[in-house]
Amino acid sequence: MSTEIISAERPAAVDGLPAERRAWAAAAIFTALAMASLDTAIANIALPAIAADLHVGPADVIWVVNVYQIALVATLLPLGALGEIVGHHRIYLSGLLLFTLASLLCACAWSLESLLIARVLQGLGASGIMSVNTALVRYVYPGRLQGRGFGNNAMVVATAFTLGPTIASGILAIGPWSWLFAVNIPFGVAAMLIGLKTLPRTPRATHAFDFPGALLAASCLGLFILGIGSAAHHARIELVLSELAAAVLLGFIVIRRQADHPAPMLPIDLFRRPLFALSTATAICSFAVQGLAFVSLPFYFEDVLGRSQVETGFFMTPWPLVVAVMAPIAGRLSDRYPAGILGSIGLALLGVGMGLLAMLPANPHLLDIVWRMAICGCGFGFFQAPNMKALMSSAPPGRSGAASSIVATARLTGQTTGAALAALCFNLAGREGATTALVLGAGFAAIGCVMSSLRLMVRAQ
Repeated sequence: MSTEIISAERPAAVDGLPAERRAWAAAAIFTALAMASLDTAIANIALPAIAADLHVGPADVIWVVNVYQIALVATLLPLGALGEIVGHHRIYLSGLLLFTLASLLCACAWSLESLLIARVLQGLGASGIMSVNTALVRYVYPGRLQGRGFGNNAMVVATAFTLGPTIASGILAIGPWSWLFAVNIPFGVAAMLIGLKTLPRTPRATHAFDFPGALLAASCLGLFILGIGSAAHHARIELVLSELAAAVLLGFIVIRRQADHPAPMLPIDLFRRPLFALSTATAICSFAVQGLAFVSLPFYFEDVLGRSQVETGFFMTPWPLVVAVMAPIAGRLSDRYPAGILGSIGLALLGVGMGLLAMLPANPHLLDIVWRMAICGCGFGFFQAPNMKALMSSAPPGRSGAASSIVATARLTGQTTGAALAALCFNLAGREGATTALVLGAGFAAIGCVMSSLRLMVRAQ
């Protein structure tokens, strides 16, 4: 790397970074994104080993995943807003530092309590990474290549999702569960060293950060995710309703409190833009489909079709694998064609794939399952990058942090909602719950397809 490339301290140009610096900056951004995306899948695989080693039950050890997700989702909007004030690169680097240190603490945890504290810190670090991830991509890539950048972003997430269980299983085969967290440390250090030199210095807003508003927004989102999770785990209906009602109340207070704020924590100003609102709603629908599918399909393959766990793992692979292939292709196409068209095609394919999975014969051949899963992956991958570009480009550059945090919030909210709905399907329909969840997923894809097509009638303001 030349000195000119690695030492620029001025704000990034409107039209991206020079080619060599862009490549290094993208490497830093995508390395951190892969780490944060891998972490949930890795932790899920490690839960039985953690429970045995720390002498706790399944109901307790599940909080290793829950506290990470709550801390992550709850702080996305506040950290995105803070990034607009202090600079997106500072939030990214601080989040990456915290994530790396928390990974070390996870690896050294001696009890469930110490591990949960470390996981909360790790979730906060992941939030720092994800809240500004797409905002940085917007400044790293020039306008003519932004679709390609967002396609690469989607490819990294899909690849991490695909390889997560395999990586976790491989590490657990040769070492203790603590190694799953320790493996983050060298990659985190490398990404920080590269990011310090290459990440763009983005424009900074002049308004003050609303700390009480941030606390209210974090509590609102945290309670919302907690309420959905409680519903998925069949908690008492009174508890679920109280958590969701408290989330709605806090959201209303935040909106009223920041009604005249130039950059509200819950970005109501951006949702007044039809393209932004439709792109966000479409994203939630698509990720709800993913949540429904990835919770229900393992039960479908094992309980309904009578396949083994090894076969189930193989059957689940085509979806994220095809997403990783299709996302960069769709990203390049989004630089030439409207997101309304590309997103509608992708969601139509996703809906068809879900419907075909629901209509599998009683004793399907291996290829019957694989090509249906591939159709789902093709549709999901074809949708993501164009939708991400539409969402980001419909927000003004000064609100990139809020838009970026909405990208991550929509993804995690959709996935969590889909998982909760899948649990509800099993609760109501028993053995047929998996098929019901797949049909419901096809319905969500159809709704998303309609909303995506409506974008052809509006333009970004």
